[in-house]
Amino acid sequence: MIWHQQRIEHWIRFGRDVGEQILDRRRRILSFAPNSVVAYIRWAAGDFGTIVSRIDILRTVRPGEAFSTVPYVRPGGELLLRASGWPRVERVLQAIDTVEQIGIDAADACPDHWRHVHNRLATGQASRLYSREAHRAWLLRRKIGT
Repeated sequence: MIWHQQRIEHWIRFGRDVGEQILDRRRRILSFAPNSVVAYIRWAAGDFGTIVSRIDILRTVRPGEAFSTVPYVRPGGELLLRASGWPRVERVLQAIDTVEQIGIDAADACPDHWRHVHNRLATGQASRLYSREAHRAWLLRRKIGT
């Protein structure tokens, strides 16, 4: 996590960290358990406004699993969603808010939902809303191990 007010900001939108190491006033390192879902936002501004606006939603991997690299994320993670540019990032943030508005922590939502949101963003289409029924089905699928 990095924070230089009005210049560079990297933060976690959702995810449950299991450890934190504070480096200094503006930087810290967060650790996540394997198989956690995390939303990581990177934003930077220059003299003339925003130059980078990006969000990655990823699943942390277990040792030996394949992963994608993401800047500042070590070792990386399974990429569920990647969006850059403020209009797309804003749509992802709205999708996260929608999940949370029905009383579900976005970190607990089905990873397939974030893949779906990513694919719809890529094609310029609206994504389906996440529902309590979809969440219940995800919890049952996870429980039986498929």
